[in-house]
Amino acid sequence: MAFQGKSKKANQQFSSPEELYLSGTLPRTTDAVDSLWLHQGDVIRAYAEKHQNTPDVALELPTGTGKTLPGLLIGEWVRRKAEGPVIYAAPTRQLARQVAATAEREGVPVGILTGSAQQWAPVDRASVEGGEAIGITTYSSVFNSSPKLPEPRILIFDDAHAGEQFVGNKYGISIRRNDDENAYLEVLGALKPFLSGLLIQRLEGEPDPGAHHQVRLILPAVDQTALTKLDATLAGLPKPHSYKFAMVRSGLQACCVYLAYGGIQIRPMIPPTFENHVFNRAKQRIYLSATLGAGGELERAFGRREIVRMPLPTKTPPRSGRRLFVFPDLVKGGDAVGLTKKIIGLTNKALVLSQESTVNTEAAAQALAGDDVPVTGRDYLEQHGLESFAEAPTGVLGLANRYDGLDLPGDACRIVVLGGKPDAAGLQERFLSERAEANVALAERLRTRIVQGAGRCTRGPNDYAVVVVLGSDIMNYFAQPDNLKALEPELQAEVEFGWQNSKGVDPNEVMENVQMFLEHGADWREQGEPAVAEFRQDAFKVEPPGSDALGKAAALEVDAWQLAFGGDWIRASEKVQEAVPHVGPAATRGYRGLLLYLAGVWLNLGAEDETQRSRARQLVREAALAANRGTWLKEMKELPGVDEIQAASEDILAVNQVVARLRGQNKRKQIKTELTEMQEALAQDESTRYERGLVTLGSFLGAAALKPKGQGRCDSAWEWGTAKWVTVEAKSEEHDDGLLPLKDVRQANTQLDQLAADRGMDHPPAGSPAIIVSDKLSVDPQHAPVANSNVFLASTGVVKEIANDVTVVWADLLTTAVGIASEQDQKHHVRSVLTENGCLPSQVLDRLTQNRIRPGD
Repeated sequence: MAFQGKSKKANQQFSSPEELYLSGTLPRTTDAVDSLWLHQGDVIRAYAEKHQNTPDVALELPTGTGKTLPGLLIGEWVRRKAEGPVIYAAPTRQLARQVAATAEREGVPVGILTGSAQQWAPVDRASVEGGEAIGITTYSSVFNSSPKLPEPRILIFDDAHAGEQFVGNKYGISIRRNDDENAYLEVLGALKPFLSGLLIQRLEGEPDPGAHHQVRLILPAVDQTALTKLDATLAGLPKPHSYKFAMVRSGLQACCVYLAYGGIQIRPMIPPTFENHVFNRAKQRIYLSATLGAGGELERAFGRREIVRMPLPTKTPPRSGRRLFVFPDLVKGGDAVGLTKKIIGLTNKALVLSQESTVNTEAAAQALAGDDVPVTGRDYLEQHGLESFAEAPTGVLGLANRYDGLDLPGDACRIVVLGGKPDAAGLQERFLSERAEANVALAERLRTRIVQGAGRCTRGPNDYAVVVVLGSDIMNYFAQPDNLKALEPELQAEVEFGWQNSKGVDPNEVMENVQMFLEHGADWREQGEPAVAEFRQDAFKVEPPGSDALGKAAALEVDAWQLAFGGDWIRASEKVQEAVPHVGPAATRGYRGLLLYLAGVWLNLGAEDETQRSRARQLVREAALAANRGTWLKEMKELPGVDEIQAASEDILAVNQVVARLRGQNKRKQIKTELTEMQEALAQDESTRYERGLVTLGSFLGAAALKPKGQGRCDSAWEWGTAKWVTVEAKSEEHDDGLLPLKDVRQANTQLDQLAADRGMDHPPAGSPAIIVSDKLSVDPQHAPVANSNVFLASTGVVKEIANDVTVVWADLLTTAVGIASEQDQKHHVRSVLTENGCLPSQVLDRLTQNRIRPGD
């Protein structure tokens, strides 16, 4: 065998990644792509000209337009400069294998460094460390407590828009009760100093039938004794929890604890990636992203204070195929699942995506598949790879929380189902969304998940696929004009075309349209494409409200969490206080309230004199004023020396009314009968009984409740003196097109004013809402602006949950409160029971006003 010498060709230098590609130097296979797309060449050329030394740079390459090849070319160009190792990270092993396959096809040398470092092939490890090949790895190999990768010259992240899921969640412990109840109960025991006895009893026992399971926020640093116990408990947990705890133990005092009946999550809001030597010491980090939002999502997800964005050089992104959106919940007849099953039956091949659990997602896929059509899921994907599904003639693949990295081009799959809105992937997201009214902070990642999911089967300009949008919550997302306008114009046009061709349309006509689209012949080109083009002419992208404000605050927040993780409370508080003015617009009020509270708590923790403690108290008071829905603040453990947050007037009145009823002629049997009848009435649709149930519910919430008489009056009115009123209009009847009629919106607009007129008042109390109760949780975008800003939609399910919680409250009070002699002690007890069950009026209003009809408010 002849000795081999060093190849000079391997060290050949080029002025740009594009020149390297065009030179013919790379030993590309016959399966390699014919050429770079125009936008790919533009992106790598711009990188070489302007950003090859920028520490953190994000390159925009929309879904379906090819991110991997530009990333590999940049990596190979840098590798050839022999300045140090090059690492390319993908979110999962399956995606890492896809990247490696692309590299082999395109002639880029790579070494696979996935899984346990002990299992890495020595030749791969050596070639990467020696700069002879690009290291292909996963996010988890970068972000762990002891990464074994070499410190790179350049670190490239594919699908960086999913950073929160694959980076943020690595820095913390997530315990699902169903998966490990022993660990859940152990940690719950350590958290008892932060919780009332009532809440502990509720969390330790069986779930109440109507429990709303809201996420609680706990900041363990406010109680050092409890923090020490929590640390010891977490340190004693078995694997894999012990690995996760190692990521945050040094900064546990800065972590947030998110607590719900179903799970516990412990993590900082922004991950301390500065502690990771592989990530932090890289001379450059490149983020390949499908979108470059303006809200600071990348900075928060990766813990970097500034990431320079390099958008596409052209204003119009390259087209990545054609999608036909179908909204089954809008179609005439009301059988959304049945219609979706028929659509899938046209090809018997579909991808079903959902944020539900793996078990529930795969069960949903099973329900949508036809007879004898194989249904697969996560385990199949891990064992056989995506290629096996892509090559199969039929099959339905159900995947939970996998909106990225699934390439099913051409005939591999023509139908993707988006099952529900992916807006709460983890308890932190649920808290921000449901409790802190900080949806604006989640808007960018939610939009990206939906766009990515919709693009799984359109991976090139000539691809085409049907996108079935299944579920009232995700349908309602597309019904909001701000959400629609935030999409790229081409996608806006496709969504609007799909909406108009689903709303009130006969199911048979929808099936004919889908069939025509799937055939993709002359009929579609002559009828469908021109119609989509018409919608495209009027479409233009508008960043959603609050995005710019959040973007400006991101760098300061990253600094603040880094300081807090190191225990520098004073400076951390100062950084957050600097960020607060940036989140001043109405759209970001909920997030501003959360930041103010953190600033107050951190300042109080580090306070050295009364001046600082006084300022901390002021920040907490400002937080309560800033938050639109501040009930979560009332649940927080009181800070030493910080005044208790003042109770809302309606809450005080409600507690007094409940106590008066308990101290009066208490007829326990009658109350129990009324509660049973209320639950039964609110569990059925007949209008007269339902209205009586609403009145009873209001009375047990401590309100003066009645059904006003007269034409056009609401079905039930709840009045807490002149502090707060609620009008409730129940719409249990079905609507064929799945949308709430305009007449119902107009009717709700007037009901509070009518009630005020009946009381001889000029207007109702400030902040009083009008609630429409319906299972049709969407309003046509053309009609939504007609609604007053105080009109909301709530589902019958939410009302039933509140009724069940009220029943639990009164069952408790009839046992524990009647015997308390002191009226003041009784009030304190009643307030505690109402609070822990989410039944104070302010909490009930939070639960009923999650879905505002009018956009932009």
